[in-house]
Amino acid sequence: MIVASSALAAGSVTRQDLRRRYRKIHRNIYAPADMHLTPKDRALAAWLWSQGQATLVGVSAAAWLGSRWIPDDAPAEIARVRYAAPPGIVVRGDALADDEVCVRGSLDCTTPARTGYDIGRRIPGDLGVIRVDALLNATGCTVDEIAAIADRYPGARGIRLLRETLTLADGGAESPKETELRLLLIRAGLPRPVTQIKVGNRRVDMGYPELKVGVEYDGAQHWTDPDEHAADIDRLEYLAAQGWTIIRVSARQLRYRPAEIVRRVGDALLSRSATTVR
Repeated sequence: MIVASSALAAGSVTRQDLRRRYRKIHRNIYAPADMHLTPKDRALAAWLWSQGQATLVGVSAAAWLGSRWIPDDAPAEIARVRYAAPPGIVVRGDALADDEVCVRGSLDCTTPARTGYDIGRRIPGDLGVIRVDALLNATGCTVDEIAAIADRYPGARGIRLLRETLTLADGGAESPKETELRLLLIRAGLPRPVTQIKVGNRRVDMGYPELKVGVEYDGAQHWTDPDEHAADIDRLEYLAAQGWTIIRVSARQLRYRPAEIVRRVGDALLSRSATTVR
């Protein structure tokens, strides 16, 4: 990523280079022609376009803070810019307190808590929970820290949506599908599962430790990567030896047979509860 005027002045590129080897992202901002732009790249391009004056917010701040699962084509989000933005950049006009901004890699961006506050009040439904989950997982920020920012702005737009999202958010989710699976169980009326349960030196994605019932989403890598598949077998055998029942869920089951998943988990909980009572 280059600022064309600076690169031309320094002699590191020529105008012919810009035409042949680069593509224009924003005015005066170019990237190599074959470069695949990630959300973090788009955030950097927007910051360069602002001449280093902007603060990254929303999904751009999340990307810069290490959050995953953001679409590559999501528009960059910035604040503290007074002029109109080009396509591909959204300028937010919200006020930012000094303690709601941090520096990451020499760029100003909102803190994890402020970022979660902004994302949670702007993205509705399960997608909002997925985005907040990913941010919490990447940064170690907590729901309570985001709620503390919300308390500063009780009349802000989207505050009710944010609070609904925070009741469902959990930083233990390591993928969007894990979030979807957790939400399925909660909305079906099952007890809210605990996430990332430690069992010796192993972990269970989510479940009910008091009953030793675990629920795990198996992504494609669990079957296509021989090393991961072998590790899964070892881990599941270990968990079984510790008395755990693990309900494994595939992408196809989550999409097409959610009621069956709920039944399987419910049956396992009932069975373990009956055994515990005895």
